[in-house]
This record gives sequence, C-alpha cells and structure tokens, in this order.
Amino acid sequence: MSVGKPLPHDSAHLHVTGQARYIDDIPTPSGTLHLAFGLSEVAHGDITSMDLEAVRDAEGVVAVYSADDFDHVPDCSPTPLEDEPLLSTGTVHFLGQPVFLVVATSHLAARKAARLGKITYDEKPAIFSYEDAMAANARFEDGPRIYTKGDPAKAINAAPHVTQGQIDMGGQEHFYLEGQVALVTPLEGGDMLVNSSTQHPTEIQHKVAHALHIPMHAVRVETRRMGGGFGGKESQGNWLAISCAIAARDTGQPCKMRYDRDDDMMVTGKRHDFRISYTVGYDNTGKIAGIAFVQMTRCGWSIDLSIPVADRAMLHADNAYLFEHARIESHRLRTNTQSATAYRGFGGPQGVLGVERVMDHIAADLNLDPAEVRRANYYSDMGDEPQDGQTTPYGMPVTDGIMHALSTKLLTDADYKSRRDAITTWNKANPILKKGIGISPIKFGISFTLTHLNQAGALVHVYQDGSIQLNHGGTEMGQGLFQKIAQVAASEFGVNMDAIKITATDTAKVPNTSATAASSGADLNGMAVKAACSTIRERMSEFLKEYYAVDTVIFGDDIVTVGDHSLSFSDAAKLAYENRISLSSTGFYKTPDITWDRIKGDGRPFYYFAYGMAVTEVVLDTLTGENRILRTDILHDAGASLNPILDVGQIEGGYVQGAGWLTTEELVWDASGRLRTHAPSTYKIPTASDAPDVFNVSLWDAPNPEKTIYRSKAVGEPPFNLGISALMALSDAVSFCGPNYPALNAPATPEELLNAISRARA
Repeated sequence: MSVGKPLPHDSAHLHVTGQARYIDDIPTPSGTLHLAFGLSEVAHGDITSMDLEAVRDAEGVVAVYSADDFDHVPDCSPTPLEDEPLLSTGTVHFLGQPVFLVVATSHLAARKAARLGKITYDEKPAIFSYEDAMAANARFEDGPRIYTKGDPAKAINAAPHVTQGQIDMGGQEHFYLEGQVALVTPLEGGDMLVNSSTQHPTEIQHKVAHALHIPMHAVRVETRRMGGGFGGKESQGNWLAISCAIAARDTGQPCKMRYDRDDDMMVTGKRHDFRISYTVGYDNTGKIAGIAFVQMTRCGWSIDLSIPVADRAMLHADNAYLFEHARIESHRLRTNTQSATAYRGFGGPQGVLGVERVMDHIAADLNLDPAEVRRANYYSDMGDEPQDGQTTPYGMPVTDGIMHALSTKLLTDADYKSRRDAITTWNKANPILKKGIGISPIKFGISFTLTHLNQAGALVHVYQDGSIQLNHGGTEMGQGLFQKIAQVAASEFGVNMDAIKITATDTAKVPNTSATAASSGADLNGMAVKAACSTIRERMSEFLKEYYAVDTVIFGDDIVTVGDHSLSFSDAAKLAYENRISLSSTGFYKTPDITWDRIKGDGRPFYYFAYGMAVTEVVLDTLTGENRILRTDILHDAGASLNPILDVGQIEGGYVQGAGWLTTEELVWDASGRLRTHAPSTYKIPTASDAPDVFNVSLWDAPNPEKTIYRSKAVGEPPFNLGISALMALSDAVSFCGPNYPALNAPATPEELLNAISRARA
C-alpha cells in the first residue's frame, strides 16, 4: 500500500535537473506579444490627464489600453462586488494601481514603454493608518463584526486579576520563487487556452470568460505547477490572465505577461496586518474567566478576500483554549494601500498570535511558567469527561482535543523545564547576550468557511496496458499534493507508483474546482480521486467475478487475485477492456457535517481541527537587537499521514515562514503610500541560515477521528502558526532585561527588539 510511505516529491528529479516546466519555460509561438502595466504614482487621487503618445510611439509597442478603450472595464475581483477594475476608471486608490496596459513585441519593450506615460492627478487625502481609517469610518462592512459567548464583561470584572494589552503585527509578502505570470493562446472560434500560475484555475476561467463576454466552456485553463503560491496566487493572477486574453482576442496572437519582481511586490496584495487589543480576567493559576478582543485589520483599497480572512482571525481567537466567556470584535478597514489578500493561514495566524500574546502576558504578570498557564486553559482531550459540552466562542463543539497529551510529550521530549532553568541561570551571568525560550500550540480549523467551496472532482482513466492517468482540481505549488493523490490512487488499485501519472490541472477535465487553499487540497481531491478509483475497481471486480465465476477479487502488489486465479493488474485491465468494461470514471466529494452562519457567528465551520506545538530557543544581543534561533522542537498532528516525509517538509517550511513573518519580514510604506520594501534588497525573507541549528520535527502518531482520506489531516497551514514560538522566545529573552512586560510587537526586527528592551527597563 503506497499511502503512508515517505516517498519523494513527484517532481523532485525534475526540480533538481531543471526539467520542471513552469509558465515561463513553455515555448512560445513566433509572434507572441508581451504585456506590462503602467502604474499609478500616487496613493489616492483623480486622473486629470493622461498622455500616452510616447508609450504608443515607443519601440516594439503594438497596442496600448486605458479605461477609455472599454465599454465596461473588466473586473478582477474574486468577489461578486466587482470593485477591482483592470485599469483605473478615473480614480486611483493606491500607489502602484494599474492605469494603462502596454502590448509590445518583447517583455523588455513593454516594461520600458510602460514607464513613458505622462499622467497628472488631483491628489486626495489618503488613509493609511488604523487611526485614520477608524476616524473616517472607512471600512468594508457597516460596522464591526462581533462574536460573543457568555457574559465576558461580568466575568472579567469578577476575576481576581485583570490585564489589558495590545499587539501590532505586520503583513507579509508572499515572495513566491515564481512570480505572477500568464500565457494566453487564441484558438479557433474565439476560444482561449490560458496557462496561468494560479491556485484557482476555475476563477481564472470565470474571470477571463466574463471579461471577453464568452461562456466558460470557451476558456480552458491549465496549470501544471507553480513555483510557490502561499495564497498569493488565489486571486492575484486574475489581472494578468484577463489582460493577456483581451490582447490575444484583439491581436489574434499569443500574449504573455510576467511581473518583474518589483512590480509584483508593488501591485499585488500581502498578508493582512492586524492590531489586536485585549482585556482578560483570570485567577491565580492563570485560568481565564473572561476575555475580550478587538481586532483591527488594514484591508487595502478593495475588498478582495478580506471578509473571510478577518472572519477566520475571529474563529481562531481562542486557538487551543476553552473560554466560557468571550467577546471578539473585528473591524475591516479600508486603506489606500495594496489590497491585502489570502496568505497561508488566511487570517488564522493573526487571531492565534493575539491569544498567544495574552497567555505570555498573564504568565509574566503572575510570574508563572507560560507552559503552565497554557495548560490551565487548554480544551480537554478526547475521552476526558469535561470535554462533553465544551464549545468554541462560535458554538462549535470541540471533541477531538489532544493538546494536553501532545504538549506533555513535547515538553518532556524537548527537556523544556531544565532548559528553561538553564536559561535563567545563563541570563543572570551574561549582561549582553540574553537567551529566551518560548512555546506556542495550535488548534487550526480545517475547511473553507464559505461552505460551498468544500467540494472537489476528479477524472481517472485506466488504460488497457494497466497504466493509470488521473486528474483532479487541486494545484501543485511545491507542497507535494500530486504525489499524495498519486499514492491514494496506487493504494486503491493495489499497483506500484510507476503505474500512476497525474496530469496538469485542467478546467477542461475537471470543472468547477475550488482553490487549492484552506489546507484542504489533499482532503478534498484525495477523496474525489478515491471515489473515482473505487468506481473503476468495482466495475473490474464485478466483471472478473462473473468471468471466472468466483466470489472474491483482491487487488494488491500489482496482482489481481480472482478466486484461485492470479492476473497482473495490466492483464486484468486488458481483459476488462476487451470485454467492453468502462475503465474511466469521474469522482466527486463534498465535506460532510459542516454548517456556518457567519453573520450570527454560530455553527460548525470546520470538519476537524489539526493540532501541534513548538518549543523555540533563541539568543539576543541586547546592544544591537541581532538574534538567532538556536533550537526548535515540534510535535505536529498530521493524523495518519499520507506521506510522512512530505508532511515533515511542510512543517519545517511552515515554521520557518511563520518565524520570518514575525521576526525579519517588514513591510514599510512611506508617507506618500509608496512601498519601500519592494525587492529582495529591502525585504528580508528567512533563508537556510535563519533556520534553527537544531531542528527536531516529529509527527503525532494517531489517525484523524473524522473520516478524511485514509484518516489523514491537513498539514499546509497549521504548522505556519508554530513560528509564533520564535516571537514568544524573543519576548522571553527581552523580559530578562528589566522588570516590565516588554509588549513585543511583530515583526521583531532589531529596531523593535531594542525598543522592547527600553520598555522592559523603563
């Protein structure tokens, strides 16, 4: 059985030999045209004049588009609100907004020409800060969204201790290795073939069809792989695909668009930054009696995916902790910056970080071990009697808890207590270098909160030689989804992996796909493929039973055992084909038992929870703010893992990316709204040298209680949250510099760490 084996990524050999083909590697036909945007140079204002003559006269330019060239400017938004016109319709809302579009004979010619536009603006006041947005009531809903459980105000007021605080956390650039890119080839009859680096081929198909006023069946979108996505290719690719499709229709030539890295960072959305304020009441053990959060997020100029992102931050405000009395208030603020968008965790990490700050703050106020404060507040584990009736702040029962057992094992294996004591001793003896140790657990909900997205389809063919081809709606962005799905198919048919081939995600093969997001790629598509394989296997079984007049058929080890007869799988397939048995099938799956009312804040938005925990040790130079992660220990819950080596890789990568968000990755806008950290020279992502010197990752060995694909659990987004332990460790190190709680904000750059040290000493 292939499922559960630590097999390498299906394209690993192609990656290391350079044979893996991305959009930019696809050979383009002679005459392919290239596109580039002319971008706004102000954050907010009305266009008073636009002179594009120099653009049109530039070498290699074939066509130039502005909003005036459309009866209705095509929309690029992922929502029905249609608030993201392809080109500005007269008002610009952020510095970097596309204003005109250049079509030229080369990539360089298009980019050069796009710099020649002469545009004047009547500038308007721009909104950048939380304070300005709140004062102007600039928001995307009529008022704040509020979820309430119990009577938090009464519980807080009655508690022996009350603490208030606030944490600011920055956004994050996706920094995928492969930038945004699309290639559109016009076909006969007005049809279009779109090659797009996208996590959501069906959305690309829909938006292109809408822009061209043609049915979706006239647009075929194909995506073999992406060089990273992280949510940044869920909706941001719409702009490029729509632009190329329009130009391809008008010129009759293939059209390609690839953002330069600087343009990519200037145009596309980032992770939402948040400000979270809290008031919490608790007893002498740190047990929380009542808690109230106010979450504010800067969403940027358009709504994009901000509503579900902010919702998910609210849904994870409890993280792994049972609150009997809680209030969560969320403000979704409109600002004149890039439209914040999906990013790994989709708002969940921001909500989790808010409550993890609370736990550390309580521990500091009571002078208790942060691990014990967390233990006092965990949801009860499965099988423990108090778990009956425990619910989240949004009313979902938590019946699969494992945090007590998981944390006990990790803290023991990581030798947490003795290391914490050793760090205290070290810090007393070292006035300059301070060490710190931090922990962070995670309880992460798995499912799309927009219920209808929890579905997937698949198409499986068995050929007469016994080889198997399969296609599904998930996209491969380096996470190993294709290999996991291939393992499912191989296990269902009882064949070796070399019999399986997965083809590029293709809207002409599997329609109406959901984005590969919400950590649901393997859950949804694995079950859809399993359903298709089961249908074909049952057809073969029924035929073979009748053909050989037997009662049993067993598939395994490339052999089909039919009563007392044995056939190779290929012979069985050939025999079925010769007897006119259909060896092709679709498969479909929809996640059961989920229901969610986001307005009321009540229901079961998630099919299950994935759990995990990290312990991180750091060292901090208190004179410079320079710091290093020395050691990280992780125990993570992947259920009955489909592929342990791929899951461990996702956990390692997720942790490093999460730690990068909270330590080195800083987005800086100047007073005019220009993003100053728009290139690798100014934006610091973590590299291999930033990973912990000692990095221990283990999987929690228990199947998912819910009926997921082979009882596995999602592992894309949950481990990202474990990087929070790095921030908690730095906060712990700073706390040894003075008597005050340092209230460390994120990202904890050297400058922020020095400021926190000053706060601790004040």
